Amino acid sequence: MGAGHDHGRQSSTRTLLIALVVTTGFAIVEAITGWLANSLALIGDAGHMLTDSMALAVGALAAWAAKRPPTATLSYGWQRAEVLGALFNVIFMYVIVAFIVVAAIQRLIDPPNVEGGSVLLVGTLGLLVNIGVAWLLSRGEQTLNTRGAMLHVMSDLLGSVAAVGSGIVVLATGWMPIDPILSMLICVLILVSSTKLLLETLRVVMAGVPKGLELAEIQAAIESSHPSVTGVHHLHVWEVSSHSRALSAHVEMRALNEWQEALEQIAKTLRREFGINHPTLQPELTRCHDATQ
Repeated sequence: MGAGHDHGRQSSTRTLLIALVVTTGFAIVEAITGWLANSLALIGDAGHMLTDSMALAVGALAAWAAKRPPTATLSYGWQRAEVLGALFNVIFMYVIVAFIVVAAIQRLIDPPNVEGGSVLLVGTLGLLVNIGVAWLLSRGEQTLNTRGAMLHVMSDLLGSVAAVGSGIVVLATGWMPIDPILSMLICVLILVSSTKLLLETLRVVMAGVPKGLELAEIQAAIESSHPSVTGVHHLHVWEVSSHSRALSAHVEMRALNEWQEALEQIAKTLRREFGINHPTLQPELTRCHDATQ
């Protein structure tokens, strides 16, 4: 069972690394071409692809870090490196957006000449690269990291479409303002994905309940997992990383000699229904406040 789990993580890491190399390589080509062609839309799309690359890198790092054993000072190992990487990604994305918006405003005031042919060619190639990376990720192991990376890549497809549209409009009409206008559209896409990532990261930092889980449902599942369980209190659920969900709770029991059996049933229920793989449960004997009842 453990070997299969490691194999899955290695498969996820390889998929993310391949996608990372392809995306980063083309982002560099697109940025250079955008600079030479004087196309802000192309540079903006390259920046968007670069943020995708960083998201892929975070995913690959998380898959690698999850295999690192705990230490005396890091009891959860290096799983929280994913959170630090995500925060860095958000800051980096916002810096890119700020530079592109300032440049776009300047170009709207004084539009420069843009080589529409180069923009159209490289933008089309970027669209094909994004389609290929999306296909690669869809064929790999579907972890939280690869699904998150897929969202970035799919949003980047729209950025490539914007770059292609800029090239077509410039070639067909010679209307140069389309380039900074579409570059600002790409910035909106970056801001949307960045803000979603920021909110998700802050929820993890604040030890919030993992997305998609409800405390009331978890409590009900624990209470119904074994006949001897009479109640649950001090219930806390949080996310260590995208691969690890933890829980702590006090479980009230009618008979403590049934605790081992109840513990096994609760652990199975938590893993199967909620994906919680690190439960810490403390049994307590149910107190009878009214002996006549």
